[in-house]
Amino acid sequence: MEAALNQVYNNTVDIILCGDFNINYFSDNQNKQALNSLLTSYSLCSIIDFPTRIHNNSNTMIDNIFIKKFKNENYSVYSLINGLSDHDAQALSFPDIIVPNDKNELYSYRKINIHSLNEFQTSLSYEAWENVFSNNDNDTNTIFNNFLNTFLRKFYSSFPKKRRKSMQNSKAWLTTGIKTSCNNKSKLYLLYRKSNDPNLKIYYKNYCKILSKVIILAKKCTTIIN
Repeated sequence: MEAALNQVYNNTVDIILCGDFNINYFSDNQNKQALNSLLTSYSLCSIIDFPTRIHNNSNTMIDNIFIKKFKNENYSVYSLINGLSDHDAQALSFPDIIVPNDKNELYSYRKINIHSLNEFQTSLSYEAWENVFSNNDNDTNTIFNNFLNTFLRKFYSSFPKKRRKSMQNSKAWLTTGIKTSCNNKSKLYLLYRKSNDPNLKIYYKNYCKILSKVIILAKKCTTIIN
């Protein structure tokens, strides 16, 4: 992290650092002190003061956002429960920032469909993974990096980036029924993560699977119509 910060840091760049740091900021520990010491040298301070992972009786703050407070005094941050994982999202807002009109701006995207997915799976099946399994030093980080590099090379090849103008009406598939189901899913998630009932867990996961299939089908139908 220090090497990356050294590359991007200067007085004109406004850095926002965020992610899952796996360090619980609700308790004082050596890892927290070390991270604070490093980031303070780049004028970065933590702004999260609420739990980011809540499960049964466990409340931790291991996801965090660090900004330059003296340059960004007017900000707001809040928890956003998305139900995608046992970690809640954090939404950061800067009301003083003016967002430019981007209707004519080009966006990058990757086209992922059944054909490109089949190509990706076939490409992975032909990979021998020598650089992963023949690693002699058994260093976990090296093995993982070798795997990730190979995986991403296949991914970028199967799903190349394309560019087009602002995607208007890109969520035409998001019907009232799907919105209602998504809201119900969020309510179920809140119940599930505070409960030890295994039946509720099974019901929630099945609900998520069915909703995912409905969304995929709705997207496909919208694509065909368009």
